[in-house]
Amino acid sequence: MAKTIVNPTALPRPSGFSHGIVAEGHRTLYLAGQPGVNAQGQIAAPGDLVAQFSQALANIQCVVTAAGGSMQDMVKLTISVLDTAAYKAVLKPLGTSFRTFFGSYYPATTLVEVRGLFDEHALIEIEGIAVID
Repeated sequence: MAKTIVNPTALPRPSGFSHGIVAEGHRTLYLAGQPGVNAQGQIAAPGDLVAQFSQALANIQCVVTAAGGSMQDMVKLTISVLDTAAYKAVLKPLGTSFRTFFGSYYPATTLVEVRGLFDEHALIEIEGIAVID
C-alpha cells in the first residue's frame, strides 16, 4: 500500500497532524467513536482528560489491530472534546500520549468541541479511518 502525506506549502505548516493523506491499494476501516472507557464500559479516569485520551487511543489501537492493521495505518482522526480550552491546556501530555501510539506519524486530524457525548462522564471521544494494506 502506498500512503503519501499531503502538506501543501500554501497552508500553514501542521504541528501534530497532517493536512491530508493519499492512500492507494488498500482496505478501509471506519472506526466508531471511542471514548476513554475500559473493557467493562466504564470511564477509565473520571475527570482526567489526558487519561481518557490515552484510553480512547488504546481502544482505537485494539480495533485497528483486530482488523490486521497498526496505528500507522490510521489516516484520519476526529477528536471530539467537551472543552477546547481544557484540551489546549494539556497539549504537552496529550502529545506525549499521542506519540506512544503513533511515534512521529501524524494522521489528518480534526478537533471539534461538542456540547455532550453519549457517556455523560466522557470528556473526549475519538473516531477515525484506517487504510490497511
